[in-house]
Amino acid sequence: GLGAPKETRVLRLTSPAVVAVLAALTALGPLATDMYLPAMPAMAEALGTGPDQVQLTLSLYMAGFALAQLFCGPLSDRFGRKPVMIAGFALFLVASLLCAFAPSVGWLLAGRFLQALGGAAGPVLGRAAVRDIYGPLEAGRVLSYMASTMALAPALAPVVGAGLLLFFGWESIFVLLALYAVVMLAVLAWLMPESLPRERRQSIAPRAILTNYRMLLGQRAFVGYTLTNAAAFAGMFAFLSGSSFVLIEFMGVAPTLYGMLFALIVGGFFAGTLLSGRYSRRLGHDRLIHLGTRMCALGGGTMAVLALLGVFSPWAVIAPHMLFMVGFGIVMPQSMAGALAPNPQCAGAASSLFGFLQMTIAAVVGGLVGQFHDGTSHTMAIAIGLGGGLSLVAYLGLVKSAPRAMAAAD
Repeated sequence: GLGAPKETRVLRLTSPAVVAVLAALTALGPLATDMYLPAMPAMAEALGTGPDQVQLTLSLYMAGFALAQLFCGPLSDRFGRKPVMIAGFALFLVASLLCAFAPSVGWLLAGRFLQALGGAAGPVLGRAAVRDIYGPLEAGRVLSYMASTMALAPALAPVVGAGLLLFFGWESIFVLLALYAVVMLAVLAWLMPESLPRERRQSIAPRAILTNYRMLLGQRAFVGYTLTNAAAFAGMFAFLSGSSFVLIEFMGVAPTLYGMLFALIVGGFFAGTLLSGRYSRRLGHDRLIHLGTRMCALGGGTMAVLALLGVFSPWAVIAPHMLFMVGFGIVMPQSMAGALAPNPQCAGAASSLFGFLQMTIAAVVGGLVGQFHDGTSHTMAIAIGLGGGLSLVAYLGLVKSAPRAMAAAD
């Protein structure tokens, strides 16, 4: 009851339940991105607008998400992870209802931007909390397993969205996201302990935040791990923004089959995160990232070559991208852990800057894929090939060649 001592209600920081909660908080990003993809045409029709305006809701969400990460990390370094997460999810809840009952596309765009500002707290502070609790070495393993559970979100989200659209209309998708936020708020408020001890709190003065960001950007390893991740993430986002046009419109794949092929791609990512978690202790960040970036480069390069040779079959896209996504599943958690490892004193700021650069680069690439789409798979395949290649170059040029003193920090 309410009179019970607080300790009986709060989960233990190192319990598997806390990892599950952090994974659920982090999954909010992909859920809010992917769940309404099947409903986009219906939304355009209902709001009397063109597909370009509805697609803008995706880019605007990414932009809001990138922007919010810069602020919520430093705020949490000052006030703790928990209060900032609660504020973020409360904003996400209100914004989801605004999207559900938006009378025009302008209101929908405003709702999506606010949704991103609130929703960013989940992924950024989920990562920072893992670094608080598990320290540098173990964080890579825990982040890998969190990424495995998170892989289910983008696989299931479009299927759930399509079902809700069919039976209840597009508005119900945003109502479900609002309900998800209600559940997360209850868990945060009643069960989740604070992961950042008081003695590790940082100042929130703009000068202190800028000093942290400048310090991080001066670390060759931080920049190297972040760019390695961002290039591979941009390749994945190029697929997200281009694949429905390439596979459905250009190659004539049925939307239901597209959903199944999308699940195969997510399966590749899932396999990569499991490999990453399994071999994290044995091989360490750097050997795993080297393996993952080579897979990304090989998969992306193969897709680009096949497209340029005029091999326009769904398998010429799906098979290479599955290899790319196995690589990305290895690279993502390990590069995150590598970037955060030497920076326990400002893990929130490091997680923010990491996420901001990752999202911004991806949003730009996604926009370019849409801008230069020529009706074939060329633009998307070349973007994915470049993403994989640049990921390997960033790793070899910035991380692998860094002085070994840096590597010792992990």
